[in-house]
Amino acid sequence: MNIAYIPVRGGSKSIPLKNIRPINGKPLVYWTVKAACGCKYIDKVYIATDSDKIKETVESFKMGMQAALFAKAEVIGRSGESASDTASTEFAMLEFAGNYEFDNIVLVQATSPLLQTTDLDRGFEVYNEEETDSVLSVVRQKRFHWGNDEAGFYHPTNYDVFHRPRRQEFDGYFVENGAFYITSKEALIKYQNRVSGNIKIVEMDEDTFFEIDEPSDWVIIETLMKRKGISAPIDVPEIRLFLTDCDGCLTDGGMYYSEHGDELKKFNTRDGMGFKLLREKGILTGIITSEDVDLNRRRAEKLRLDIFESGCTDKLSRITEICSRRGINLENVCYVGDDINDVDTLRAVGYGCAPQDATPQAKEAAIYVTNSKGGEGVIREIAEKLLI
Repeated sequence: MNIAYIPVRGGSKSIPLKNIRPINGKPLVYWTVKAACGCKYIDKVYIATDSDKIKETVESFKMGMQAALFAKAEVIGRSGESASDTASTEFAMLEFAGNYEFDNIVLVQATSPLLQTTDLDRGFEVYNEEETDSVLSVVRQKRFHWGNDEAGFYHPTNYDVFHRPRRQEFDGYFVENGAFYITSKEALIKYQNRVSGNIKIVEMDEDTFFEIDEPSDWVIIETLMKRKGISAPIDVPEIRLFLTDCDGCLTDGGMYYSEHGDELKKFNTRDGMGFKLLREKGILTGIITSEDVDLNRRRAEKLRLDIFESGCTDKLSRITEICSRRGINLENVCYVGDDINDVDTLRAVGYGCAPQDATPQAKEAAIYVTNSKGGEGVIREIAEKLLI
């Protein structure tokens, strides 16, 4: 039986409760648990913690639409001694080994959110090779190292200073990235170490060199995750009511005037089809806007929307009233907003969405940010996502 062991404690000093702090939209530990649960060679994933808050967070992964994804995960306790600042990871592993049955163990570090299921699959495939006792993950570095001698003079340790190789000609060297280590229970207990015997390596992407230990690491890794397209499935609640702001969502936010002073707005015809698709599924639709102009009303009538509310200075209160009258919970509402006056509503509803060109505050508050900009089919994009 192959198991994954992910130790996470609540007493981190550099970043308090960092293991459940959101990174790229999910708690840090989410990413490594997800990678381990997806590995075809792992039978069970144990997350060991001394924190009730962490336990509650990890157990929430097994609820809702992602329950099947995390079916292998089980949260277990660990002693205060093994979760102390001075305890080694080996101490925690040996404590675990004394209480649970397994054949092989892969230690997975929660501070490596760039770890992917394919990396763990490759790790076990190498581990299963003949006469292999342990496997660890590494990255290749191409940097020139220097060391000093007894006289205090410095010399290169991994290249000839008179024959400096070009990067593409330099083999470099391997460095542990701390993502994972595989060994047997027997070897772990015998040598009291995460690796021993005949050791092999699995080379991972160079970017995985970064681990989260300091706040600055957080910024670097989150940027890398977004650049690599690493994302998590989004739980979408049952939507019974779909509401949107007008300017900046249905339009590009521009104000156009004719030579006669008439106010003009540019709407996108694809959004009309988006509303139609929602209506056909029995979802109520409407516009909630702070503006009070007839042009918006005429557009709502043309789209055959169920609700049109204008002049709203407190959108959340108005939406709460609408829900109360119609017997709908806020968690069953999708709202699309693009500015700071939409932030409270985006956070309160079950599925808040913002256009790609929304303000940073609105995008941060939203669960889903569209690929489209305002007036370029935002409603159609969200409708298709909701109706998949």
